[in-house]
Amino acid sequence: MGKKGLRIGAFFAIVIALGVLIAQTATDVARDTNLGLDLQGGFEVLYELQPDDGELTQEDIQSTATALNQRVNVLGVSEPAISVEGEDRIRVQLPGVEDQQTARETLGTEAELSFRDIDDNLLMTGESLQQGGSQATFNENNEPIVSLTISDGELFGEITTELAQKSYPENLLVIWLDYEEGMSFEEEAQKEDPAFMSAATVQQTLTTDASITGNFTLEETEFLADILNAGSLPVSLEEVYSNAVGASLGEQALQQTLFAGMIGVALIFLYMIGYYRFMGIIAAITLSVYIYLVMIFFNAIQGVLTLPGIAALILGVGMAVDANILTYERIKEELKDGKSVKSAYKAGSRRALGTIIDANITTIIAAAVMFYFGTSAVQGFAVMLIVSILTSFITAVWGARLLLGLWVNSRALNRKYWLFGVKGRDVRGL
Repeated sequence: MGKKGLRIGAFFAIVIALGVLIAQTATDVARDTNLGLDLQGGFEVLYELQPDDGELTQEDIQSTATALNQRVNVLGVSEPAISVEGEDRIRVQLPGVEDQQTARETLGTEAELSFRDIDDNLLMTGESLQQGGSQATFNENNEPIVSLTISDGELFGEITTELAQKSYPENLLVIWLDYEEGMSFEEEAQKEDPAFMSAATVQQTLTTDASITGNFTLEETEFLADILNAGSLPVSLEEVYSNAVGASLGEQALQQTLFAGMIGVALIFLYMIGYYRFMGIIAAITLSVYIYLVMIFFNAIQGVLTLPGIAALILGVGMAVDANILTYERIKEELKDGKSVKSAYKAGSRRALGTIIDANITTIIAAAVMFYFGTSAVQGFAVMLIVSILTSFITAVWGARLLLGLWVNSRALNRKYWLFGVKGRDVRGL
């Protein structure tokens, strides 16, 4: 077998190997892709941070984001997205969450625990709780309660010792969650559903253990324990925007978008093959590999695919096709000038490269600006666009030249101008 056969054999070996690889792993790649809430349903909320002292610091923002992340863990969301926007806003996206009311309560509750007497004097704050020391359990009457483990046993011992020396109702230890100025134990105790969590009679000194009792269900005690373990929020949150997408609506959006994308890509393939003939076939092969690689790289950086992200992927296909078109048109012009297929291939590829690089760099700059200044949806679009452009250098530039170069250097395409979409009468000197 001569060099011609070896090069053509190498071409088919590469194409078959890529085809087998994609066929065997494409399903796994698709399954590993993290879908945004607009594609699988979920809940999204945008909060505005409002500090009590009127001054919001960077530490407040980061502490709030960390606290919200801990609360998201309580909800059991697999791929949450928590991002800081502007100077005083945090966006929380929870794909797969259907119970938005529970999500709101879990995220928005300030969870500032305080221990007070019946005159509403502050005795101790939730900062004295041991980290992770709240637990949903049962009392001796098999009633659901929340047990608390106190880290500052000395302080708690002094408080309970003093209360134990008093008579009822002065010996009550009132536990509040998110106590606000103006609230009164005396007034709340008259209500059927008081604002305080519990009011326990203290009859002896306690150092490390306390409990929150009341007419709770087991689910309520579990929720309260989780919230207390997640910690209180350093600032108040005001909900300025929320969006809930049903699972069925998200699935429908995904199916419709993928269908439209496949139709668009198929039309691009048909156009490229019809206009550029053999070079169009090379483009169709490299574009298929391009889409596969984009999804692998996107998954590798733990990206979350959204509708704008799919739009960026399709736009990236257009950018990759544009790179092919620039190269192929240069090759056609060189062929029309009477150059050999090999010379036209080298000259056309070399002259198109600078234009391709310039076009892609300007697009990357624009995408980087969108990522830096944009919100979550815009940032998702920008990330996918950047990944798509960088991948196109591997496929549309390097990959397409490798595959086409194997055929050109084999000399199997010599003087077969029609395979390049060029008519013989248009070639100078024929």
